[in-house]
Amino acid sequence: MEQEHLPHKLQLVERQQLTMTGVTEVVSFDDTTVVLQTSLGTLVVQGQELQLKNLSLEGGQVSVSGTVSALIYEEPRQGGWRRLFR
Repeated sequence: MEQEHLPHKLQLVERQQLTMTGVTEVVSFDDTTVVLQTSLGTLVVQGQELQLKNLSLEGGQVSVSGTVSALIYEEPRQGGWRRLFR
């Protein structure tokens, strides 16, 4: 499954129900943080009492319920620390 062919969309309803498409992997999750790999990069969902409700990686769809406080896209690291000290 190629990442660039999966459309990535987010829908957040009243900070309580987050529905996404274009998810390729659930990296980790607990009740305060959900880390997802999407077709547009790594997405970190932060909040309280977070739960994965629907998970269909074949279709790239994921739903999260709870109180969402932040949606953060992490930029891919290129070079990391080595680049800093060159």
